[in-house]
Amino acid sequence: MTAPLDAEPIPSPDAAPPEHLTEAAPARTAVVSFADVVVLCLVAAVIGALVSFARQFEAPLSQAVRIDLSPGALPRYTLFSLARGVLALVVSYIFAFGFGWAAASSARAERFLLPVLDILQSIPVLGFLPGLVLGLVALFPDRNAGLELAAILMIFTAQAWNLALSFYNSLKSVPEPLREAAQVAGWGSWAIFRRLEVPAATPGLVWNGMLSMAGGWFFLMVNEAFELGGRDFRLPGIGAYMSAAIEAGDRRAILLALLAMTAMIVAVDRLFWRPMVVWAQKFRLDDSAGEGQATNWLLEFLRRSRLRVQARSVRHRAVATARVATLPIRRSLRHADRVLRRFPGPRTGRDGALRVTVTVLAVVVAVGAGFGVLQLMRLLARLNAGQWLLVVRSAAYTFARVLSAVALSTAWALPVGVLIGRSPRIARVFQPVIQIVASFPAPMLFPLVILGLLSVGAGMGIGAVTLMVLSAQWYILFNVISAVAALPPQLAEAADVFQMTGWARWRQLYLPAAFPALVTGWVTAAGGAWNGSIVAEYVQAGGSTHIAPGLGSLISLATVHADFPLLAGGIAVMSLIVVGWNRLVWRPLAILAQNQYGVTQ
Repeated sequence: MTAPLDAEPIPSPDAAPPEHLTEAAPARTAVVSFADVVVLCLVAAVIGALVSFARQFEAPLSQAVRIDLSPGALPRYTLFSLARGVLALVVSYIFAFGFGWAAASSARAERFLLPVLDILQSIPVLGFLPGLVLGLVALFPDRNAGLELAAILMIFTAQAWNLALSFYNSLKSVPEPLREAAQVAGWGSWAIFRRLEVPAATPGLVWNGMLSMAGGWFFLMVNEAFELGGRDFRLPGIGAYMSAAIEAGDRRAILLALLAMTAMIVAVDRLFWRPMVVWAQKFRLDDSAGEGQATNWLLEFLRRSRLRVQARSVRHRAVATARVATLPIRRSLRHADRVLRRFPGPRTGRDGALRVTVTVLAVVVAVGAGFGVLQLMRLLARLNAGQWLLVVRSAAYTFARVLSAVALSTAWALPVGVLIGRSPRIARVFQPVIQIVASFPAPMLFPLVILGLLSVGAGMGIGAVTLMVLSAQWYILFNVISAVAALPPQLAEAADVFQMTGWARWRQLYLPAAFPALVTGWVTAAGGAWNGSIVAEYVQAGGSTHIAPGLGSLISLATVHADFPLLAGGIAVMSLIVVGWNRLVWRPLAILAQNQYGVTQ
């Protein structure tokens, strides 16, 4: 008599975990290795940094925070900014998991959530900031917690949308045979999510996490040195340090802030993102997942730590013990599931729970959206005809600058991206440098760029376009590099067989392969240019404020003077233009790229 398929042997609680869950024990030559010391120091440093930053939440709220411009204060300010960025990234990942799962699991939720996300990512940062700051400060009137939470949530708005779309696209791209195999193996919804969907999305989440972290730094000066209606909501951080140095005209402090920001970006890239990229290679679903993988010295060093091995051994034994303890319950649930499947009728299990969850979320979001639309209409009703004419004229100026910035960015990023993507040797040299440069917050360079352009006679109109190029160019470059680098080698070999060289090879191979990613780059670059207009058309440099007429400067001035109706009008018009352009231009181009130029392997 054979055992049923779902029968499980009952292991002894004292039995060792299975062989595939264990690692070879390190040689017992030393009780504590150098790697163990490094790991302990890293853990202690992280705990100390969190404790130091947590004290900022309990600090008394002050309307005139003094920023110390001495070099000794800069490391502490840099640590505070890094802590805000990391916490915002954690919240962004949590949001991405929830949004991506909800949108990918239900067609009804997908039709509702994707347009909502499209609208949210089109709203500039100053559209969220005044309401968040005033609301959270009112919630914590005596403590700094409200301002800190507002700064973290504002960084979140620059990070979350990219990660949410990445996770959603990854879930939609999981091969159906893998899902069927997971269901045949008896995995539930949580097991499929944890053991299939999240691992399949990990490479994209890591790479988009790098871009999201860079996006969070973009508005660092705005988030940490925010002014509203004459009130100064300033937080200690490297962004506030840079802002105070610019206001004081302290060139030494400006240079130190740039050096500190560069050092932080390089350190985070080398000590966190590079190891994460190498680690994420094992989750690739293509045939090359286990071939020729890159290595990282820090990752290999940490893998030698006995603390890590012992922690994994303890975890595996705990899992084995939990499986033994819950075995009767799991068998009863499987038996009940088999019994229920024999009876027709409405399902009240996972499908019903999913529908209820999606419905509740949809109702909550709809109620919140309805309340927000009502408040927006009340503000817009207070604008007169002259103010509406000003908003429309300003939108025309900014729209022309955005298109110019995207065109100029494409002119250099497309050929350079193809060159880097088609040559692994060139990519190894330039890609790490480009990633670090792209992570640097461009607004910290805006005052220096504007002063340089004004010194040679260029006006603020040219300066604003130049600053928007700094905001938009990296989206196009990275998308083109990734598309050309992922080009199947069979196509390059076919081009060699047909003796395609020079312009013919570019026109018939590289440009068609890069076009779908180029469209994606255009969408994100245009969004970056629209958001960048907030700080590109309103720049404080050299002890004065330089303004270019446009929607970005209008929104910035309305924020400074607490003119909420004009602020609402500017944000509403910008959102309508961005969403309308996405629907009428970018989406048809994306469909064309997918249908005629998509490359499948």
